[in-house]
Amino acid sequence: MLETIRQTLANQFEAALCALHFPIDQCPDDQWLLPVANHLFCQTAFHALVYTDLFLGDSIDALKQQAFHRENTNIFRDYEEFEDRIPVLRYDRDFIQQYLAHCRSKAASVIAAETKDSIAQVSPFGHLPFARAEMHLHNIRHIQHHAAQLSLRLRQAGDPKIPWAKSGWRDP
Repeated sequence: MLETIRQTLANQFEAALCALHFPIDQCPDDQWLLPVANHLFCQTAFHALVYTDLFLGDSIDALKQQAFHRENTNIFRDYEEFEDRIPVLRYDRDFIQQYLAHCRSKAASVIAAETKDSIAQVSPFGHLPFARAEMHLHNIRHIQHHAAQLSLRLRQAGDPKIPWAKSGWRDP
């Protein structure tokens, strides 16, 4: 049963991150800094990724200690995403694509390492008091929410072909 749960979560993380990848990849340059709800397109993509990364771990401190973050301190700067304010930083597409690849790799390794005991433990995030299994589902839903926002923004600006990823990663 555990292997089925791990495989299902891995496939759905891949599908959700693929759904986020498509609008990031297809966004015209003139749309990259336009609003999506209360944030810019690039900020929405970054927000989805930084919380994906955070929720795959166990704390903001652990997030900041990852090699990817230490190598990109000039981009993460003060981690404004975790402040109660509107973000002002902007992110280029190359970095967002690298960050998506980092999150994809991290999701695969975190899910593969889950055990019967670890997946039943309570999430380390006090405002999300449920088991890690549900935390993973919450994380996938969060990614998908922002992927839908970005896709809608692009559809309103034109008619891009943004496919549906049912399970696993799908190249365009």
